[in-house]
Amino acid sequence: MSEIPFEYWNQLANQTILISSLLSGFSITVIVSLLVSDKANRLTNFMLIIATLAASSFLIAVFAMTRVVLMTTEGYPIQVSSKDLFYPRVTGSMCFFLGILFLILVISMAGWIKSKKVGLITSMIGLATLIMTIFQLT
Repeated sequence: MSEIPFEYWNQLANQTILISSLLSGFSITVIVSLLVSDKANRLTNFMLIIATLAASSFLIAVFAMTRVVLMTTEGYPIQVSSKDLFYPRVTGSMCFFLGILFLILVISMAGWIKSKKVGLITSMIGLATLIMTIFQLT
């Protein structure tokens, strides 16, 4: 199996940073909305925790992938091998996918704040989103 060139990792990391930054901002917006909400029950508290996990995961992905970008950019002052990219790549990728899963969970739970009917609909939409996301990643 051939080794994946640094240019590919650089471009992939840049795309992951962009997407993670946007989704982190969205997750933080959900957190703020839940914090200023008048509803304070178990569901909103659980959603707040899950949204915080999503935002944190995306932020970790941003910083891990920034390290990949730095290490794979021409002119980096330290000699880098493919082995050196392993930890930041795996950390960034895992946190990115965890963030997506947490965000899908928050979206799925959002309707339950409104009513049981809306909750069922948003849960079905969330499940469909999860299935389609997994399908796209395989």
